Amino acid sequence: MGVVDDLVRARETFERGDWAAAFEAWTTVAPDALAPEDLAEFATAAFLLGRREVAVQALQRAFGLQVAADDTRAAVLTAFRLCMTFDTGGEHQVAAGWAARAQRLVEQVDGEAVERGYVAYLQMHQRIATADWAGAALLAESVVEHGRRHGDPDLTAIGLASLGRLSIYSGRVPEGLALFDEAMVGVASGEVGPIFAGNVYCVMVEGCQEISDLGRASAWTAALTRWCAAQPGLVTFTGQCAVHRGQIMRLHGDFARAIEEYDAAVERYLAADTPEAAGLALAERGDVLRIMGDLDAAEASYDRAADRGFEPQPGLALLWSARGRDEAASAAIRRLLAETPDPVHRSRLLEAAVEILLGTDPEEARGLAVELEQVAADFGCEGLQAMAAHCLGRVERAAGDASGALPYLRKAAALWGAINCPYEVARVDVQVGLALRQLGDVESATRALTHARRTFVELGARDAAETTARLLEPAGRPDGLTGREVEVLRLVAAGRSNAQIAAELVLSEKTVARHLSNIFTKVAVGSRTAAAAYAFEHHLV
Repeated sequence: MGVVDDLVRARETFERGDWAAAFEAWTTVAPDALAPEDLAEFATAAFLLGRREVAVQALQRAFGLQVAADDTRAAVLTAFRLCMTFDTGGEHQVAAGWAARAQRLVEQVDGEAVERGYVAYLQMHQRIATADWAGAALLAESVVEHGRRHGDPDLTAIGLASLGRLSIYSGRVPEGLALFDEAMVGVASGEVGPIFAGNVYCVMVEGCQEISDLGRASAWTAALTRWCAAQPGLVTFTGQCAVHRGQIMRLHGDFARAIEEYDAAVERYLAADTPEAAGLALAERGDVLRIMGDLDAAEASYDRAADRGFEPQPGLALLWSARGRDEAASAAIRRLLAETPDPVHRSRLLEAAVEILLGTDPEEARGLAVELEQVAADFGCEGLQAMAAHCLGRVERAAGDASGALPYLRKAAALWGAINCPYEVARVDVQVGLALRQLGDVESATRALTHARRTFVELGARDAAETTARLLEPAGRPDGLTGREVEVLRLVAAGRSNAQIAAELVLSEKTVARHLSNIFTKVAVGSRTAAAAYAFEHHLV
């Protein structure tokens, strides 16, 4: 078969989306025989098959030919692609160099050429890197404008998806979701090329995960899965797809399959020569292992994520808290909150922050729960609303207001149940059981706790099942505490001062102080904070 026949076969198989066949056909042709247009398509096939280095070589050769031919507009697009390809592989400094080259070249292009839209997209990412959401949004609008003006479906779709995510970051969630839906029109119709289509899918799924719009996240993850499956040999984007499937499986309580998906994602990222991206999959994997009670394996997974430059938080702080390292957990979560001003990214931290801080600073935990409630109301997403209701219920119960806690907890259980999140429902059931026990409704409390324990056992959440089983055991007083000392300890854990405890129990402050001294001695702690942590650990509150 001659060069012409090989080129025809490569172009035809590329048009059909058979990336492996197209790649094979192009590799049989001498590089000198490939025009820049062929090199661009060869690079696309190589990139989609996970052959990033081959894609880079093809694009660099195309760029050299375009510069030599004074085809500046084509050279801008190739520089754009090289920037994105290097960035995907974690070579950010090299990517920045190609971005600068694209920006320099586009200044040589007359008028409002479509290439200016591609350069605006690179500039948008530079603004995102500095958390300049407003500046990034203006550039995203420019991307969309150039795409529409020049009839470029790739630019239009990625611009709409980016603008949607930036709108969400600015708190305009309904507007952002509408832009996501509009971006999907071009992808669903097949107008958008494979690299941009894959990026649009990932931008939208990640955006929905960030705001806990779990219905959309699940639907678009299923669509991304079908899109990947329809392309023989596809490697790029399959790692992201596996991560998103794992996230959905985790929510639905299928922890074993979630772990399998995260393992597959790591393998796919490595196959696609994008090891940096594996950090997210490893952090998510650690979260599931932590939930299942395998804390050592969870920590190992978090360490592997950190080795790839991904901070596995707030999961690592929750792990420290589970191991009794309250100071480390509190310091970490407070630092994360201080570093995170925007509501979207804070919403990913607030539930963990309430859980970690409730035992040591109940008023701070209350403030964060109220903040989460406001964010959930602003965003209107069921997952966030469920988290907020759960947090508020926990705060009220810890403060001794079991009656006030129950409406929040029942709302949380209903919301989690409606979106089929059994582990989260069981966590709420534990709080319901404890609230009912505080109110003296022992039989109803036992039913709620028994249901929670059964769910934890079925899901393989070992630590949660064991903890709930202990709650179902006949009540006892640990470490020789008297009944009055347990009462005092519960009020200390609720944040009461000695004077408040004295008033509530009709005791003198001197008597309360004596009880507190005895408690410190019996449970071997030296502070009210440590005593409160002991009370929570031993399920006295």
